[in-house]
Amino acid sequence: MHTQYEIAVIGSGNAAEGVVHGLLLRSVLLNDRIIACDPNQARRDLFTERFQVAVTTDNRAAVHDSFIILLAVKPQQFREVCAEFADVMCEDHLVISIMAGVSTPALEQQFAGRRTRVVRVMPNLALHVGEGMSGVFPGQHATEADLLRAQRIFEAGGRTIVLRDEALMDAVTAVSGSGPAYFYHFCEAIIEAGEQAGLTHREATLLATQTCLGAARMMIESPDSPGVLARKVMSPGGTTEAAFESMRANGVKQHLVDAVLSAWKRSQELGH
Repeated sequence: MHTQYEIAVIGSGNAAEGVVHGLLLRSVLLNDRIIACDPNQARRDLFTERFQVAVTTDNRAAVHDSFIILLAVKPQQFREVCAEFADVMCEDHLVISIMAGVSTPALEQQFAGRRTRVVRVMPNLALHVGEGMSGVFPGQHATEADLLRAQRIFEAGGRTIVLRDEALMDAVTAVSGSGPAYFYHFCEAIIEAGEQAGLTHREATLLATQTCLGAARMMIESPDSPGVLARKVMSPGGTTEAAFESMRANGVKQHLVDAVLSAWKRSQELGH
């Protein structure tokens, strides 16, 4: 019996895992409407065991049997991967790409002679816990319905923002796509400092993570800017001011800005 899927997930890495988790958790799709493709046996096994979805190594067959193609492969591989199934693409297909640096025109060119509908999305790892952030941009042939469909998929795992210019996708990649890693690195530093000050690893980790969670919640719910909120924590000659004086002296803020801009430049390079 022939099975028709809603989504073929081409490349079943961590990002794709987060997308599927959100779709199933929010009941946007049932698991029998998803097929995951990956050459790695361990990744296929994970999708089978965790989500009970169909799995395969045959990208071409999965695309043929699906309406939406979620492209989640490495940017350096996309031309090779698209060539595998280009001949079975049709006007009914919607391609949703979460590949860093690969533009919608670059993807559309892989399917010559067709008005391929492409929506580009840059999510982040927090999809896994329903707090993801995704930038979305529709290609030239994508319809309003395609855009809304893509938003529905990614809002199952968090929030989305529709961009006015595809060039801004590199900035989204640098700010929110890579952003969780910056946050984890920052937390590591706080935990290490706590341990050096005498706390156990468990105590320092709990204090740091809950503090960061509360700070993020305040940024979401307060009308104040991060700078204003930071000043509300400080008192003249106090502990927070001492910490900020050290960070200013060491150029911490500028180093962070430079780091995010390095990610932005790398995203631009991946598109060429």
